[in-house]
Parts: sequence; C-alpha cells; structure tokens
Amino acid sequence: MNRELAEVYPYAHPELDFRNPFELLVATVLSAQTTDLRVNQTTPALFAAYPTPEELAAADPEAVEELIRPTGFFRAKTKSIMGLAVALRDEFGGEVPGRLEDLVKLPGVGRKTANVVLGNAFGVPGLTVDTHFGRLVRRWKWTDEEDPVKVEAVVAGIFPKSEWTMLSHRVIFHGRRICHARKPACGACPIAPLCPAYGEGETDPEKARKLLKYEKGGFPGQRLSPPPDYPGRPAPPLGAG
Repeated sequence: MNRELAEVYPYAHPELDFRNPFELLVATVLSAQTTDLRVNQTTPALFAAYPTPEELAAADPEAVEELIRPTGFFRAKTKSIMGLAVALRDEFGGEVPGRLEDLVKLPGVGRKTANVVLGNAFGVPGLTVDTHFGRLVRRWKWTDEEDPVKVEAVVAGIFPKSEWTMLSHRVIFHGRRICHARKPACGACPIAPLCPAYGEGETDPEKARKLLKYEKGGFPGQRLSPPPDYPGRPAPPLGAG
C-alpha cells in the first residue's frame, strides 16, 4: 500500500507553508482544530509582524490574538505560541531544537507537532499521527489502537525508519483527497484492490470521482506557496475566496 501511495502522491509534502523551523513549529501549533488552509492564510501577517522567537516573545498578546483569530481558539493558541517563543528565546538561544525530548517540553507542543517539525525541518524521520493518519491505518487494519502514541509505535514497527516522514505525508494526503471519513471515494481509489475496507464508501466510479478533493478533484490545494512539483493550484490568500 505504501509503494502504491508513493506512485499516486510522488509530490506529497507538509501542507503548511513555512520557510524555517520556527515558522513550521508555530504553524503546526496553530493548525489544531482548524484546516492547514486557514493557517496558511493567517501566518503571512503573523510572521511579517514577528519573524523571530524574540520578537514574538515580546509581542502584545492582544495584537497576536487579533492576527491569529481566524484559526480559532485564538486566546489559547496565543498563549501557546508566545510561551514557546519565550522558551526558545530563554532556553535555546532563539533556535528551534532538533530533538524530540526538547520539542515536547515547549508549550503547546506534543509528539505529533514535534514529529512534524523533526521530519520536515530537520530531516529526522518521524510519524505524524493526526486524525487522518489514525483513521486510515485503523480502516486498513494496520492497528486497532486509538491512542496516537500507541498507533505511532505499531506503525513504526511495520515500516523502516527511512519511510516514516513520507509515509505520513502519503497517508494524510490520501485521507484528505480520497479516503474521506464519512464517504470514502472507493470507486476512484488507486489502492482499492489492496484495501480491506473497500465498499465502505461510494464504489461507483463516476460518483466516486465527484467526491475527490484538492488536486485530485481539480480544486486549489491548502498551501499558498506549494512546492514546485505540486500538480494542483495554490490556495487563495485570506479574503480572496
């Protein structure tokens, strides 16, 4: 299944816009309980105002709240991202650490966020067990575990470490584009012959194709600045539709 997904999504990538580890860390914290698209539409103004941990740590909390309001839960998220900025400034010399044990000590940062940053900003293999990843690996009978840490441990035992980061991207891409939570597009799924859950969703090819999202359905992606090899259209900025 992983090999097939690699052929379907050779361009799989993190769907948060970032230019450095600090931006990825903040964007990942902001992505809780919202879409990557909404985060990507919100962070340009945030990072223009506060491009470094030092500047974010010294910011007026109300000004930060207003900038990140579109992501929801903006008061709690402001506390988290300003808290992690203070920690980066005071404990890590203004640099994002490249170790899991250091990252998870930062405010608002758990294993999922830490693995996103490690895998995509530092090249350290990690499994990102978000809601899509957990849902699909259970649907595919790779594990019955519900707890993300246990899911991570089981899947890590199936695949070589070198595959972890890209496997995460492929599974999450597939969950967003084809293998949806409520109505999987089974009839348009390239790994249907391998799937133990085939038939849970729409099996008619024509009807299934209408369920496809992002580049598979001809719609814009989630990133305003996608990688050069992304075959879909960039997302519009905030307020542009």
